[in-house]
Amino acid sequence: MQTVDNTAQYGQFGGAYVPEALQAALKEVEETFERYKDDEAFLREYNYYLKQYVGRENPLFHAERLSNALGGAQIFLKREDLNHTGAHKINNTIGQILLAKKMGKKRIIAETGAGQHGVATATAAALFGMECVIYQGELDTERQRLNVFRMELLGAKVVSVKDGTRTLKDAVDAAIGAWIENIDDTFYLLGSAVGPHPYPSMVRHFQSVIGKEAKKQILEHTGNLPDCLIACVGGGSNAIGLFSAFLDDDVEIIGVEAAGEGVSGKRHAATLTKGKEGVIHGMKTISLFEPDGSVSDVYSISAGLDYPGVGPEHAHLHKTGRVTYRAATDKEAIDAFTKLSRLEGIIPAIESAHAIAEAMRLAPTMSPDKTIIVNLSGRGDKDVETVEAYLKNTK
Repeated sequence: MQTVDNTAQYGQFGGAYVPEALQAALKEVEETFERYKDDEAFLREYNYYLKQYVGRENPLFHAERLSNALGGAQIFLKREDLNHTGAHKINNTIGQILLAKKMGKKRIIAETGAGQHGVATATAAALFGMECVIYQGELDTERQRLNVFRMELLGAKVVSVKDGTRTLKDAVDAAIGAWIENIDDTFYLLGSAVGPHPYPSMVRHFQSVIGKEAKKQILEHTGNLPDCLIACVGGGSNAIGLFSAFLDDDVEIIGVEAAGEGVSGKRHAATLTKGKEGVIHGMKTISLFEPDGSVSDVYSISAGLDYPGVGPEHAHLHKTGRVTYRAATDKEAIDAFTKLSRLEGIIPAIESAHAIAEAMRLAPTMSPDKTIIVNLSGRGDKDVETVEAYLKNTK
């Protein structure tokens, strides 16, 4: 790997560790982003689509029945599940595809794990009339068949990646390889706050709408800032979107990774709990590595959290102690999935259920006058078959 720019954007983390073939492409993306990210006309167009197409702003819902059942802090849910396409991912895909248009690109490629980013990318590509190819690990195409069909229905070509563990890491590898081969007319629309600079900063920018809205809404609800924020963390886009508005405030912040079958074994994706510093997918961050330096195979019942690395800003926030990162097991996530469904009539994505699990653990330790905001990053339609199979197998 040749380094185009190893300048760390987040403490000692970040940079762009990429093959020479990608250096000019990344520079073009960076220059376009810096030119338009604060441009009034660009933001008017972006905000138009967020309001009229995505459906923002979405509610900050007081989950009273869940709060009362737990007997502690009041839990508020930032309802990203109510966005068009059912998750936070659309915030970022609309922003990036508008940049791609400015660059004159005609073709979009992307990676996806759980399929929500793939669906959001295919949706944005259909909206703006662009060719779209989505790379997804073969295992994820099997457990997320509904989202595969949705992507194809929207006009995207879904490429099933059969290498490695056949999950998100391998989809990212395949998408980067395809970008190298088609740089001139292709824009790589990365779905999480990971990868080489400027992608982590760009995704953070477009997802920051989550935190900005939540901050305004909690002040309207309670007159005070929340006592705690909780969000699930795979690569980390929904989390950094919420956290970004509160990092300078006196608010406890917790990110929740996938503990899978337990962090004492190898069947997990608890990067910040068990990982170490290194380079993965063009960035210096914290990742799970084997003793020989190869990237570890990871596992989660959630197709969106089984990523062996984490965004460089999360690595920095972990290193500095500003954010606490914990992990929830498959069982804890499924328990939270069913409890929220039955108490509030909201079926969350399994990814989001990891954050709910942490809120269920934490809320009873706090007094009823305290508040927690949980980012409900997506809805669970895509996961009901997985949950059904899990519950049948654990009876």
